[in-house]
Amino acid sequence: MMWLLIGLAAMLQAQAPSPDPQIDQLERRLAAHIRLLSDWGGLIVYGSDNAELPPPAPGQDRVVFLGDDITWMWGRGGAGFFPGKPYLNRGIQRQTAPQMLVRFRQDVISLTPKVVVIQAGSNDLAGYAGPASEGTISESFMSMAELAKANGIRVVLASVTPVCDCISPLTVRRPPGRIIGLNGWLKEYATRTGSVYLDYYSVLADGRAMKKELTVDGLIPNEAGYRLMAPLALRAIDQALAQKLDH
Repeated sequence: MMWLLIGLAAMLQAQAPSPDPQIDQLERRLAAHIRLLSDWGGLIVYGSDNAELPPPAPGQDRVVFLGDDITWMWGRGGAGFFPGKPYLNRGIQRQTAPQMLVRFRQDVISLTPKVVVIQAGSNDLAGYAGPASEGTISESFMSMAELAKANGIRVVLASVTPVCDCISPLTVRRPPGRIIGLNGWLKEYATRTGSVYLDYYSVLADGRAMKKELTVDGLIPNEAGYRLMAPLALRAIDQALAQKLDH
């Protein structure tokens, strides 16, 4: 299967660039499947960056944002990713919660942050790594939170963000009802375990859909969306830093 995908990728690359957006989309999906097969957890994405990163300075409140496309895209526009803050972006496109669990030690624990902001779930619901239920998704969140707390890292659990069909059909793979259900579980689990729940959903949604003026494609927030999310994240991080660690 792996060699078949590589062969298809080589054939597409050998062709002249096509203005057809469907072909471009096919090439992106093919590249994503190749990455999935060759490095399922995404361990190579930040491996070099992590190795070159010095330990936090004394008294520095380092924070790691672990996430999928929503986190990965944050800061790639003009808004920036928390300039002046010792915050590390460890988002990877198309990742699911189980894949983040695989790289949790490398991309979170080894970086010795005081807080981790975990943002996942949308790609799980879309089935990017295979069928997923709320139960299987929640198990990955639980494992990440338990690993963090066992290593003295405070936990912020971010809500799954809404989607809309305003640009392309997205709610078939990410039904609004399932997003709301998973967010309900995340909020309850955060309360039960002393984690902090970070509600991005409420500021981005109009009813059960992403506000069109806050997204670039119905899934990823635009700069206006990220500007609304940033103060919520800062408030959640401050709340987590104020908590005493259970030791």
